Amino acid sequence: MPADPSPATAGVSYPIGATVTDAGTNFCVYAKHASRVDLLLFDRAADAAPARTIVLDPLVNKTYDYWHVFVAGVGSGQLYGYHVVGPPQATAALRFDADKLLVDPYALAVANTENYSRRQAMMPGNNAATGVKSVVVDLRAYDWEEDQPLSRKCVDSLIYELHVGGFTRNPNSGVAADRRGTYLGLIDKIPYLVDLGITTVELMPVQQFDPQAAPNGTNYWGYQPLAWFAPHRGYCAAHDALAPVNEFRDLVKALHRAGIEVILDVVFNHTAEGDHDGPTLSLRGFDNPTYYLLDAADPSRYVDDTGCGNTVNGNEPVVSRMILDCLRHWAEQMHVDGFRFDLAASLSRDERGEPVDRPPLLLEIEADPVLAGATIIAEPWDAAGLYQLTTFAGDRWAVWNGQFRDHVRRFVKGDDGVVSALADHLVGSAQLFRQPDRLPCRSVNFVTAHDGFTLNDLVSYDRKHNEANGAGNQDGTNDNFSWNCGCEGPTADKEIEALRRRQIRNCLTILLCAEGRPMLLMGDEVRRTQAGNNNAYCQDNPLSWFDWDDLRRSADCRRFVRRLIHFHEHSPVFRDRAFWGQPGATAITWHGVRLNSPDWGDGSHALAYELFHEQTGAHVHVMLNAYWEPLAFDLPAPRPGFLWKCLVDTACETADTDNTPPLILAAGQQSLVCEPRSSVVLVSEASPMAAPDSPPTPSVL
Repeated sequence: MPADPSPATAGVSYPIGATVTDAGTNFCVYAKHASRVDLLLFDRAADAAPARTIVLDPLVNKTYDYWHVFVAGVGSGQLYGYHVVGPPQATAALRFDADKLLVDPYALAVANTENYSRRQAMMPGNNAATGVKSVVVDLRAYDWEEDQPLSRKCVDSLIYELHVGGFTRNPNSGVAADRRGTYLGLIDKIPYLVDLGITTVELMPVQQFDPQAAPNGTNYWGYQPLAWFAPHRGYCAAHDALAPVNEFRDLVKALHRAGIEVILDVVFNHTAEGDHDGPTLSLRGFDNPTYYLLDAADPSRYVDDTGCGNTVNGNEPVVSRMILDCLRHWAEQMHVDGFRFDLAASLSRDERGEPVDRPPLLLEIEADPVLAGATIIAEPWDAAGLYQLTTFAGDRWAVWNGQFRDHVRRFVKGDDGVVSALADHLVGSAQLFRQPDRLPCRSVNFVTAHDGFTLNDLVSYDRKHNEANGAGNQDGTNDNFSWNCGCEGPTADKEIEALRRRQIRNCLTILLCAEGRPMLLMGDEVRRTQAGNNNAYCQDNPLSWFDWDDLRRSADCRRFVRRLIHFHEHSPVFRDRAFWGQPGATAITWHGVRLNSPDWGDGSHALAYELFHEQTGAHVHVMLNAYWEPLAFDLPAPRPGFLWKCLVDTACETADTDNTPPLILAAGQQSLVCEPRSSVVLVSEASPMAAPDSPPTPSVL
């Protein structure tokens, strides 16, 4: 005779999700309009039928709209899911499907992704064998070894945006085959990040996403979340049910030991369930009108401010609390240091889709005491046209500065009329963000990101080449502000290649010599290419992966980036907590080719600026020539007893070693020629006559 099943008792309505105790596990879900909820317990991930079904009694197992049950003896590793039945009189807004296995919205881990079928979840009938199953996780069972979030000040970090899978999936990564494309594979490459000078990694989505949620069936980027609380199983090396949680924690702990903080790219604006024709996976099957914004004229369809088929109803208290619970979970239990919010502007809309001045959810995130030390970064736009770069809510949110990106690209390629805007971006976009007490580092400066051209492709293609995506090259933006330097795509022309290398160095110089928090895209330091594809969301193949042979092919570019990062991280002019030129901050003086005479006219293609940090005496002079002819720039005088040292000259190929002597300008030199389309950075150095024992300095970049 089989043993009697463990007793199931009433349980409690909090905490939500599956909570392990020494005696068993309490299960709780929210399902306001449901008439019946069944908890299904499975023995194996691929099982088509549960080992046990527990029917929740609404008179015993329901408090308000929360369904709950306590199952004695059930512990960490148990697989489970739900069936939810709707009311007899269903409305167009309700999308219950009693045959579909539902993922717990609070699931801490998932299983059976290897057998998952999105198509089966869209068709009538039971899908337990191909459905994603939730996993009970005892969060207490991990040794953090005293690790804590680093809580680094934003002025002290440079962000490196990377894709966990794509970083090491290439066979030439040097990572063991069973660790490629995983959290553990990334651990193996931490020395590379340290050598480059990276202090913060921003991981593209690692919340469990639907890997099949794309027109071609391959969702590489991960912007289709399925379980917000669960680490993505596809990035796990081991196969047991609890491995994703443990391996992700191992990654965070290893990065922290290396002095690198971890920011997650989180997606709370939509889910993988898509539009009205999409699959029933989780939220839709529990309570469709609570979790999503529905079309007022036809509630069987969704408001789509995200371009992904649906929009999460962030103003609904149940949903906003779940998002806050999720952020707290990743901060407290997974020790991440911050979050970048995908399409964050959509979370500032009310239930009618109208933007509000003080969106409750965004202000709650900002003011939450658990998240007080976490970095919070917004992508300040959505797919429905809302653009809140300068008006994003709150006093603490940082924003991806899309105008910095666009104006740097336009200046470097030689467009007219951008010098004035560029100057403001160099000072943390102080005129763009007008709050008097705003921190400059709240501007996240970038030239490239995952969404768009890589830096190599920005200077190699005039137009996008997304044919491989299968959408007739209609997807992806046309507003790239790119220039191919004379030939579309790869070329053997040495002059074009030399110009491309120079243009890359120009972009990097401006990025890392501007005030604000810089962000570098994975592989830009070694000229990673996507063959002109500016929307590689569905390309899980070498087109998107980091090609580790690029370290050899583009060693010069990597050296340039490494030395420039070192300068950015060690010069006091980039540590200011106020905009340059404000009281107590680094003094800035604008120049053109003539001292104190910047040319703000539409036809100008040159700008120079001088920085002086009074407390330390750090003195920097930057000259930017985007013109197609050489320009002679007047030089300000260095301090008495000091000489100008050339730290950067993008017209020069990068020195082969770190020991090449720097170029020291002659005392009294009054001008310097900047070659066409080049940038020069000078730093003051004590004259050998004044300081014969001064330590060695880095070579020219």
